[in-house]
Amino acid sequence: MIEFNLIDEPWIPVRTKAEGRLVKVGIAEALLRAEAFSDLVGDVPTQVPALLRQVLLPVVADALGLPATFEDWGRRFAAHAFTSAEQKVLREYFAAHRDRFEVFDQERPFGQVAGLRTAKDETKSTALMVATAASGNNVPLFSSRTDADVYPLAVDEAVRWLLHVQCWDTAAIKSGAVGDSKVKAGKTTGNPTGPLGQLGVLVPMGVSLYDTLLLNTLIWSGPRAGKPQWRAENAASPEWDTRPAEGLLDLWTWQSRRVRLIPEETGGGVWVTRVVLSAGDRLLELPDYEPHTAWKPVTDKKAAAGARRPRRLASGRAIWRGMQALLEVEHADREHTSELLTKLSGLRGEGEIDEDYPLRLEAFGAVYGTQSAVVEDLLHDAIPLPISALDRDGDVFDLVVEATEQAEQLEKAINGLSQELRRALRADPIPWDKGNRPGSLVLHALDPLVRRMLAGVQASGGDQDVVWRGQLAWELKAWEATRRIADHVVAAAGPGTFGGRVIKVGPNKVETLFSLGTAEGRFRKRLAEALPRAAEHRLRAAAERRAVDDERGEETA
Repeated sequence: MIEFNLIDEPWIPVRTKAEGRLVKVGIAEALLRAEAFSDLVGDVPTQVPALLRQVLLPVVADALGLPATFEDWGRRFAAHAFTSAEQKVLREYFAAHRDRFEVFDQERPFGQVAGLRTAKDETKSTALMVATAASGNNVPLFSSRTDADVYPLAVDEAVRWLLHVQCWDTAAIKSGAVGDSKVKAGKTTGNPTGPLGQLGVLVPMGVSLYDTLLLNTLIWSGPRAGKPQWRAENAASPEWDTRPAEGLLDLWTWQSRRVRLIPEETGGGVWVTRVVLSAGDRLLELPDYEPHTAWKPVTDKKAAAGARRPRRLASGRAIWRGMQALLEVEHADREHTSELLTKLSGLRGEGEIDEDYPLRLEAFGAVYGTQSAVVEDLLHDAIPLPISALDRDGDVFDLVVEATEQAEQLEKAINGLSQELRRALRADPIPWDKGNRPGSLVLHALDPLVRRMLAGVQASGGDQDVVWRGQLAWELKAWEATRRIADHVVAAAGPGTFGGRVIKVGPNKVETLFSLGTAEGRFRKRLAEALPRAAEHRLRAAAERRAVDDERGEETA
């Protein structure tokens, strides 16, 4: 039997804190030296939440238990590393369950079903598991591969994509497995995507892997958290079911697919070249304790009171643009942040985490194409998130939410300027859902400014004076950036806008002049309304300059 045990074999890519080197480690080293690593690094970003949820978090939670109180969590977090006693428990856990982490075990291969096969003993290329590889209908642009090409994966790569499949696989038709009573005509239809594919995944990240593990650990004082898939009573079989999650660890290690990796020994080592991939368990409903997504209320009149669904990411939209929903920890009847960020808000209130802790919030998502059968895009974004912004009554919350709303207002101001100039040229405005409107240039220009502002607020530790100065600096920079884009829009409009034209607008058909002058005037008004501190600062600075000029004039006279 080919041996590859995930406890010891190097397969998890991590970056060292000291040198910033990228190395691979096994589960044991990743956890026992978690304080020495800064980041998990996947082949694609969406592998990171898969590594956390399918392996690292459930191992820690199953071996050491989940913290039951804020104080318990704070004590663990303050240690910055697993204590000697905790490391001893982890080593005992690895010894007790070592056989469950063998990738090619004859009876219970990790994350797979031993002997899984189709009626015709068909296997498929491992490209089927790789979201970025051409396979079937999933054909990335410019790919020159076909299904007939071999797509060999090293064993460590294959395991990472195995975890990715369990979390993010498409809803395409699956091969029918022998032993699955629900197979019809040799296939299984109606498969949902992997469980993470239905979420907008939000993962708090710390300065070390150890901190990240704690930041992603719920405080659990309720019933038992369940078991991870490798401690299930019976080995996985081709048969699957639609059922509720039996606790947090079952949810984290959800087996949404039945898989068998087929290794091949060559002169260059062991490679995984073929795979059997069929339908797996379907979640009856997403439990309230799902920790890694924000929520939004269900507006359907037929929905039960208080019903909510995961808030997914939008392609091409920076995570900071939905900041209020990310920070909303109190009102569950509106867009609401994740359970983990709600927990962090409570920890902040109890003083268990410092206000200036350099928390980073990373967001992951997938965009599926036709009938969710293909992957169109994998989404990833990251922002520094000030801990103090999780206090809804605090100044930092107001600043962060206001700044992101201001960015949206500036986008509208530029789009309004563009529309009025087009009307002055006897052209129709660009429809909101067609073409590229210049407001998107503002959001692109403001993106680094918003991230810099968040980092500055985070470093301030909630110092009110620093926050206020940062708010003024943000508005002044945002003013400059928006003004530059407005100048380009005006320059592109041409001289035909000077004279303008009169158009009847609104339900009362009011005659309104659209010209360069009126458009510029209305844009300046919108700019000043969106950035009131910058407008006041500029007026005060202009008055001071005039006073200096007057003084010099009097001296000259």
